[in-house]
Amino acid sequence: MLRQDKNFTELGLDAADYQSTEAVVDLLLEHPKLMQRPIFVIGDRAVIARPSDKVLELL
Repeated sequence: MLRQDKNFTELGLDAADYQSTEAVVDLLLEHPKLMQRPIFVIGDRAVIARPSDKVLELL
């Protein structure tokens, strides 16, 4: 769910430090720009809908 782009790199972050759910949630609360969007949810399943064709996996 983390966008590992230029912003991630500029913040000096390392993906290895964000392996637990709690670590990811804490990071996203501090830096919401790093969240992959959009997230499409049906029931107890979800997918990051980029590209939009990914939504078809849930339908």
